[in-house]
Parts: sequence; C-alpha cells; structure tokens
Amino acid sequence: MGANVGPEHDGFRPRILVFSTNSISDIGIDLAGSSHMHYPPSAVVLPVPCSSGIKPEWILHALRKGFDGVFVAADGTDCPFLSDCTGRTAKICERGQQMLKEHSLDPKRIKMAAICSVCAESFVKHMNNFFETLKELGPTKGVS
Repeated sequence: MGANVGPEHDGFRPRILVFSTNSISDIGIDLAGSSHMHYPPSAVVLPVPCSSGIKPEWILHALRKGFDGVFVAADGTDCPFLSDCTGRTAKICERGQQMLKEHSLDPKRIKMAAICSVCAESFVKHMNNFFETLKELGPTKGVS
C-alpha cells in the first residue's frame, strides 16, 4: 500500500488503459505475456496503428468510463509512419494532462513511454510503477 493511501483505498485495483501500437509496442507487450511476466491484470490493451494518432479526448473519455489511468506505449524512433512520432505523441499526452487539470484530475494519471518490440521487461516495470502511482492517487471519481 502506498504512503498516501488510506483505508478508503484498501482493495483498490486501478484500471489502466494502454494504447499500444500494433506494429511496435504490441509485440513487446505480447512478449511480456508469453514470457509469463507479471503486471497488473487490470491493464487493458487497446491497439492503435500509431501512437501519434491518439486523441487527447480519448484519454479523458477513458477516465470517464472507469479507467484510473492511461498509459501510452509510444512507437519511439521505430515508428513506420512518422519520423517525428515521439514528439507528436508527447504533445498529445501534454494536452491530455492539461485536460485532466481542467477537470481537477491529477496529470500523473497519464504516462507515456516508448515500448519497442523487445521491451517486455520495460513494459512490465512501467505498468507496475504506474499501478502503484495510481493506487496512491486513488480511484477517479466524478469525472465530468
């Protein structure tokens, strides 16, 4: 249990939506699963063609629909579509964090990291750390 988590968060298991790219990060995430690496079972992976195609509004929508955090598994420099994918994805996440602030939500509910096709251990580490951060923040309530 995190230092800031009180009795009201006992048993709380954060739900995480993972935007994953089907040509790069999905492969690393699949490798984590097939290698029996442990990360929170409350993580739901949603494949997208390119991480720079995510809309900031989708992040807020995910929190409105019951997710406690959104993890963007970005293409990084391996993107087959855009040479500036990482920069574009970072701007999307920054705008998402601004939107969260506008709705009185902690911007730490969004995390972005480049996950490549062999980054299974990195993905697991990010998921476990993000899960702990979200446990400390507690569940999302009253997102409008």
